[in-house]
Amino acid sequence: MKYVVLLLVLAVVYGVWRSQNRPSAPPRRPSPPRPPLPPPQDMVACQHCGLHLPRSEALTHGEHCYCCTEHQRRDAA
Repeated sequence: MKYVVLLLVLAVVYGVWRSQNRPSAPPRRPSPPRPPLPPPQDMVACQHCGLHLPRSEALTHGEHCYCCTEHQRRDAA
């Protein structure tokens, strides 16, 4: 019985000693800064089908905006 207690005490002492002698984790490098988000774009609706798309991608004819040349051609006729 006294050998079991002695073995238990030695295991606890070894565990405490081992936890104190662990090398510390290497310092973390800061992550690089994120690039800024692009500014929001104006959205327009296609005059023919109603699809919403960014103004920079829309085809314009006068005041009307279209999502593709087919819709622009159909509406112009």
